[in-house]
Amino acid sequence: MDAIQEKNLKAFLLMIQYSEGTAGKDPYRKLYGGNSFNDLSKHPNILVTKWGITSTAAGAYQILFRTWQDIEQRLKLPDFSPANQDLAAIELIKRRGALNDVVAGRFAQAIEKCRKEWASLPGAGYGQSEKNSTALQAVYKMAGGKVAA
Repeated sequence: MDAIQEKNLKAFLLMIQYSEGTAGKDPYRKLYGGNSFNDLSKHPNILVTKWGITSTAAGAYQILFRTWQDIEQRLKLPDFSPANQDLAAIELIKRRGALNDVVAGRFAQAIEKCRKEWASLPGAGYGQSEKNSTALQAVYKMAGGKVAA
């Protein structure tokens, strides 16, 4: 992966954190709803009910426990560390068929393909607060991402 592609991937991951409401101080320890957890040796699997929704989402990318279990096993991830959360998010992007779009800077296509993975992306349709594409693209660009012409 060349420098631009790597920058685009990192920027996309930061954009997901922003969209999911975890960006900022210690995103890798965030629970759904905004509280934090301490133990990064495993996914916390804590049910949180907020805004009428109950979820086990945790970490920088708000990965559900059942999703984490599958990825953890597939990728043989030993813990819920920041590096492994990043690997898991990249795997989720791959599963949605969006990795090539992300690294090539095809922002709109990547969002379209990933929207069912992250409830905060525009058009996700899960009844949660969705961010708008313009704001997300601005965050992506501020994080160093380049949008393909």
